[in-house]
Amino acid sequence: MSTLIANIGELVTNDPDGTGLGIVRDAALVIEDGEIAWTGPAAKAPAADAAFDAGGRAVLPGFVDSHAHLVFAGERAEEFAARMSGRPYAAGGIRTTVERTRAASDDDLRANLRRLIGEMARQGTTTVECKSGYGLTVEQEERAVRIAAELADEVTYLGAHVVPAEYQDDAAAYTRLAATDMLAACAPHARWVDVFCEEGAFDADQAREVLQAGIKAGLAPRLHANQLTQGPAVQLAVELDAASADHCTFLSDADIDALASSQTVATLLPGVEFSTRQPYPDARRLLDAGATVALATDCNPGSCYSSSMAFCVAVAVRDMHMTPAEAVWSATAGGARALRRSDVGHLTPGARADVHVLDAPSHIHLAYRPGVPQTHAVWKAGVQVR
Repeated sequence: MSTLIANIGELVTNDPDGTGLGIVRDAALVIEDGEIAWTGPAAKAPAADAAFDAGGRAVLPGFVDSHAHLVFAGERAEEFAARMSGRPYAAGGIRTTVERTRAASDDDLRANLRRLIGEMARQGTTTVECKSGYGLTVEQEERAVRIAAELADEVTYLGAHVVPAEYQDDAAAYTRLAATDMLAACAPHARWVDVFCEEGAFDADQAREVLQAGIKAGLAPRLHANQLTQGPAVQLAVELDAASADHCTFLSDADIDALASSQTVATLLPGVEFSTRQPYPDARRLLDAGATVALATDCNPGSCYSSSMAFCVAVAVRDMHMTPAEAVWSATAGGARALRRSDVGHLTPGARADVHVLDAPSHIHLAYRPGVPQTHAVWKAGVQVR
């Protein structure tokens, strides 16, 4: 079964062999067997079994959200209100969600995860990375990654999110647990290992212990880095060839140079700064240095309860000084690079058919019309989901 999407006003291909967005005007594309079979000028489109008229709208690759925390219970609206009244954000708030998540049933966690992934899909997100990190016991972390693996495209073991209350006087013992028994239970369900390397969470030595154990267990590293302070996490990410260093809010010149000269993607999470009133990362500085930048939501109940990649694009353009083209690339192809995926984030033959039809004539409208729903239709792996 093949489907022709015709009458595309602006097709964003993110052609890996080209530069920038690889825009084709007056375009069409063909989906077949879950993949992109053809793209090009509408006048040259081949026949297909079915057709969809894009009506002159813009067509983009599906968003690739490479950083999200979606296996949890409860919410923290009161914490958000307190923050907006002047209380600073601190990593310790995570423990509130840990208590509620531990008390929730598997079915409750699964239903909330399904709800959030569906919410993302309706907004054009077709690839989702999901972390554990709200269980913080062997049993609870294994449960989180197992449930995540049922629904998410990418699963990350984040047992080293914060030190739980029962280990507050012995962080070294909890680090050992996260690097041994907990890791062994979770590794079969995950592709990635992550650590929150930050004041109030884990220091560089502890992060290295968990990440190296994860690598030995066959998981690939990524890292929460330099969110609240300028610390050692970015350098550690580059040292271990992590796929991404996420947050990157406080960076030294050496951090910028290290990212620019490595394969580690700087994943920026502007919804967090919006929701915590922290300074925004300096995306312009990273881009001008030659670093690869991704955008992601960091959807979670504490520091950013938003699933909207379009919102992140708009904030990145307005407050992080990215161009609309840079922000859209970072939310699609950049996210794919942060997950070391070559099959998503672009619309060229052989790619997974993840297609996002905007209810707008251009990708620029994602930043030009912030807060306005602009998703007209979505395909994931060739199946229309909206």
